[in-house]
Amino acid sequence: MGQITVEKNVGGIEGLCVITPAVHGDKRGYFMETYNQRDMEEAGLNLNFVQDNQSSSTKGVLRGLHFQKQYPQGKLVRAIRGSVFDVAVDLRKHSKTYGKWFGVELTEENKKQFYIPEGFAHGFLVLSDIAEFCYKCTDFYHPGDEGGIAWNDPEIGITWPEVQGEYDGTASAKGYTLSDSTPLNLSEKDQNWGGLKDAFQF
Repeated sequence: MGQITVEKNVGGIEGLCVITPAVHGDKRGYFMETYNQRDMEEAGLNLNFVQDNQSSSTKGVLRGLHFQKQYPQGKLVRAIRGSVFDVAVDLRKHSKTYGKWFGVELTEENKKQFYIPEGFAHGFLVLSDIAEFCYKCTDFYHPGDEGGIAWNDPEIGITWPEVQGEYDGTASAKGYTLSDSTPLNLSEKDQNWGGLKDAFQF
């Protein structure tokens, strides 16, 4: 190994991992391995990725909380530009931590990666003016298989950094802002998910 440091079961939730790569830098810039199968396997992560995705979002955009029901995806996520607060929620019905969440800030500076195995809902909030977000998936995207949970479900109780507003019983972003008054920005679909009590369980 040597090119990555893996913190396993972060937040006390089995399977969640924060991965920090070794960064080799000098006055010219830096180099790092963003993925090495051998290093991952030596760390106990035997993963088979089949799809890479990338998105760009502006400050205040919140994407999530998403999952696929019949074709669950494990995800290895990172921010290559800007900063996001990334969140996973345990939806494994036999898990001791069912319904528990963990969040980590991923930035282009800290270069951390977050591994979220199958059986979790996932989402992120953009904290910088612009963020570019990359992730590797263990299964393909399947249209029509999407599920989701309200980003502000009080039963889960995610503490989204900088978010201000009063819960009105729905997933609507209306009235929510970041601390600098940037409006919270969610898709129409993400403003209509239900809570944990109605969510699909793995």
